[in-house]
Amino acid sequence: SSPNVTAPLLPGATLGIVGGGQLGRMMALEARRMGYRVAVLDPDPAGPAAQVADMAIGARFDDADAARQLARHCQVVTLDLEHVPAAVVREVERICPVRPSASVMATVQDRLVQRQFLARYGLPQVRFAPVGAPSDLPNAARTVGFPCVLKTRTQGYDGKGQARATVPGELEEAFAAIGARPAVMEEFVDFEREISVLVARATTGEIAFYPIPENLHRRHILFLSRVPAALPDSTVREAHEIGAAIAEHLGHVGMLAVELFLTKDGRLLVNEIAPRTHNSGHYTFGASATSQFEQHVRAVCG
Repeated sequence: SSPNVTAPLLPGATLGIVGGGQLGRMMALEARRMGYRVAVLDPDPAGPAAQVADMAIGARFDDADAARQLARHCQVVTLDLEHVPAAVVREVERICPVRPSASVMATVQDRLVQRQFLARYGLPQVRFAPVGAPSDLPNAARTVGFPCVLKTRTQGYDGKGQARATVPGELEEAFAAIGARPAVMEEFVDFEREISVLVARATTGEIAFYPIPENLHRRHILFLSRVPAALPDSTVREAHEIGAAIAEHLGHVGMLAVELFLTKDGRLLVNEIAPRTHNSGHYTFGASATSQFEQHVRAVCG
C-alpha cells in the first residue's frame, strides 16, 4: 500500500498540525526554520505549538468543522498525537493529504485493532484478549494468564487507563478501575529492558532508522533514554525489521515509534505503536544531523 507519490511540497508551503503540545511545538520550530508556514489546531489556542505557529485554531480534536477550516489553509496536515478521531482525519483528507492517514489512525488508536493488526502480520507481541463486559473476564484470563493488565481500548497513554490483576479475584475490581470500558487484557511482561525503534518512512516508501534508545520510565513517564542501547547486532536487526514491517504494512508516512519489551530470554515483544515523533527521540535534537522533527516534516512534505 505505497502512498500516493506526489511532487514534494517545498518551503513556503503551509504545514497543518493537529495537536499543539510539546511535540507539535518542536515540529513547528523545525518547520519554520526550514521555511514552512505552520497552522495548528489544538484545544488550547495559547498552547506550546500555537505560540510559535503562523496561525492557530482553538478547537477540540473531534471538531470536524475546525479540522476542515485548518485543512483549507494547508497543503498537507500531520498530527502530534494519536487521539484525533480517524473520522475527523477522513474529513480533512477530502481537502488535503494527511500523513499519517486516517487508516493508520484507525488501526493505531484502538488498542484491540492495533493488536489484531500485529497478529495479522505475525509480529511478536504479548498475549492478549478482548474484554467488552465483566462476563468476558474469565475467558480472557484463560487466554492471557496471570499476572495480567487490563487496558482501555482507546485514549490510554502514559499508564492511564490501565489496571493490573494478579489473581482471578482481582479481575472485576481491575475492570471497574478502568471505568468498565471496552478493554484489552494483556499478559504482564516482567521485561529486562524497554527499547524503542524510531523509524522514518517517506512518501516513496524509503525507510531510515535512528539509533535505538533504551528507555527507563518512572511512574509511567519517560525518565531517561540511553542511546544507543547496548544490544547485540542480531537484536538491533530484528528490532529494525519489526519497525520497518509495521511502517510498511500501515502505509505510514512520517516518524513512527515502536515501543518494544526485551524479555529476559532475549525476545522482542511489541508493546505499542506511536505514529508520530516520540519522547524517546528527543535526543535527535542536537545528536543527529536531522532531528526526528525535521525528519517528520521532510517525510510528510515529500
